[in-house]
Amino acid sequence: MDQATVWLRPEYKGRESELIHLAAAADLVGVTRSAVSNWANRHGNFPKVVRLVGPRERRTKWVVRDEFLTFARAQLNKPRQPRGPAGPHRPRTEILSARIAHHAAQVERLTMLEAKHAAALERTRAALAGHQNELAEARKRLEAEFDGVEKPPHA
Repeated sequence: MDQATVWLRPEYKGRESELIHLAAAADLVGVTRSAVSNWANRHGNFPKVVRLVGPRERRTKWVVRDEFLTFARAQLNKPRQPRGPAGPHRPRTEILSARIAHHAAQVERLTMLEAKHAAALERTRAALAGHQNELAEARKRLEAEFDGVEKPPHA
């Protein structure tokens, strides 16, 4: 037996063609993998896992395809429940005031950040100019050294 496969419902051993892994099952019924994961976590009648494949940290779960399709049809055909009474709406002036406060704080933060970066840029430019001058001076000194060495006469 493959060490990376764990059979939780051994009656399906040899009947792998009847199984589907959860990612493919999500694609099959047109929902996200998160939706299938939520169904598995929230519903006691979600199809039981038949086998687990792969390393312990990232096992692929397989279920019986027909059981999954029956469950998914029931979920997808269920009438949507309202999420409860909507709370009182915030007045538009309150929402706009909150936006103004948020944007004012962002402008203040970004202005300070801009000043900090401008100062850092000035220091970088000054250091660059200093190193460019030192490089030019070093090249001049090296050139003077070469010019000072006597050239051998042609034979």
